[in-house]
Amino acid sequence: QDEYKPDKDLSEVDLKNAIRVHHALATKASDYSKKSNVLKLKTADWRVFLFQAPSKEEMLSWILRINLVAAIFSAPAFPAAICSMKKFCLPLLPSSMTKLCQEEQLRSHENKMKQIADELAEHKLHPVEKSLKSKEAEEYRLKEHYLIFE
Repeated sequence: QDEYKPDKDLSEVDLKNAIRVHHALATKASDYSKKSNVLKLKTADWRVFLFQAPSKEEMLSWILRINLVAAIFSAPAFPAAICSMKKFCLPLLPSSMTKLCQEEQLRSHENKMKQIADELAEHKLHPVEKSLKSKEAEEYRLKEHYLIFE
């Protein structure tokens, strides 16, 4: 709500309240109907923020720019922890800037998209009963949520 003033130094409070956009995704908040031109930003730790833009065009511009910056600066994920159990573990998302050039980053994203799509297709071939409240069913839902988000 406050107007940005480029000549004003950022305060400690500003820095504490900054939202990291590495591995974040901005989308139109189509499930939010109280106000118009609202975008949803889901961060790497799955926090969700809503922002209202003055117009539809500006909202789409914000979405494009946030996603571009997130894609350019997000370093590839570290592999998930490996253990003897077949439990699903979220991969570790570094908050550091990528060392890849833009072309390599694009190829990395394309390869990751294909890998995630294949993994999601494989995941859906082996569903668990929806009515189950077991750890297995919860892990299945968590993995599916993660794969769809990715």
